[in-house]
Amino acid sequence: MTKKSHFDQSTASVWPSCAKLLTCMALLAIPAQADDAKSLTDAQRLEVSKKVHTLITQKDAAAKSELKAYSETMPKVKGAELEMLPVQGGEFMLGSPKSEKGRESAEGPQKKVKIEPFWMSKVEIPWGLYTAFYQNGKARNSDGSLISPSKKDDLATIVCQPTPQYHDMFLNGSFINDSDHPAMDMTQHAASKFCQWLSAQTGHYYRLPTEAEWEYACRAGTTTAWSFGDDESQLDDYAWHEGNSNFTYQKVGQKKPNPWGFHDMHGNVAEWVRDQYNPKFYKTIQDGAVNPWNKPVTRYPRSVRGGSWDSATTDTRSASREGSDKELKNIDPQVPKSVWYHTGGQHIGFRIVRPVKTPSAEEMHESWNSDWWSTERNAEDL
Repeated sequence: MTKKSHFDQSTASVWPSCAKLLTCMALLAIPAQADDAKSLTDAQRLEVSKKVHTLITQKDAAAKSELKAYSETMPKVKGAELEMLPVQGGEFMLGSPKSEKGRESAEGPQKKVKIEPFWMSKVEIPWGLYTAFYQNGKARNSDGSLISPSKKDDLATIVCQPTPQYHDMFLNGSFINDSDHPAMDMTQHAASKFCQWLSAQTGHYYRLPTEAEWEYACRAGTTTAWSFGDDESQLDDYAWHEGNSNFTYQKVGQKKPNPWGFHDMHGNVAEWVRDQYNPKFYKTIQDGAVNPWNKPVTRYPRSVRGGSWDSATTDTRSASREGSDKELKNIDPQVPKSVWYHTGGQHIGFRIVRPVKTPSAEEMHESWNSDWWSTERNAEDL
């Protein structure tokens, strides 16, 4: 990450023998996997996105949804529901004032922007919903496409999904693996493909929030450092951070919600958003811009918001921004490295949004495919 955290600094000391062994394995030039030969082309990925888009537009035509809270059921996860809360559109000041304690230059200059209405998941996506996606039970190529596709495969199965984890993301029991803890350790790409997988099951368009949407929902109408105010002494009531987390993540939804009902917007796991991270991005935004978004063009850095169980208190503020980097895959010995897992990302998860406005198939495709398995992209991990 672009900001050093306790987790980054302690990785080698917590798992010294493991880290040294995996580093040596990488240096021994492990044979590369077949790279592009078996991967889907962008045109083939677009065809899948168009099929999901057709499903969504048909459902929209049959029943126009009101902007109110609802629970989404997931056919691929028996008995699982995802609670979605409404976010009315409006204007707000993106970023933080220079006077805010802990502020960094990447949080400015502040810009007044407009946000269109959407729904957002009440909590961070938990393992109870994510496990069926990454443990999908199908033989897949490195890009997540099916090795032996069948006419019997449903649309959600056809969507590219993770290959089995090469590295134990729970670090031999160091992190609890249960349905109520937030999913973590995934790449931004994996989080985006989860959204497509969910959309293909439900007929609703899901994606990651933009930085602006995320901050708008986090602030929930406030202009203070945190959604509850400026008094840091209250933070323990709302967030898991390095001072109270016992250096591990916690079950979702245990802390108080923000004014709009969202839990864990501050701390627990940091959250992927759609954007390429650029510390100077706000300088390019015009006041009055609608739904500003920094389109990714490289694998790194991608934006992460909210801070985590491993973060200093000031890094859990509403305006705090971070960017990913290749160090998150340091203990993945594969060459090329997986496009699905950040082996050092136990502090990163995500939540999802559903815009009220249904975009084109091409726009949906872009939101689900801002990264992919290719020689050029995989080289960024080395």
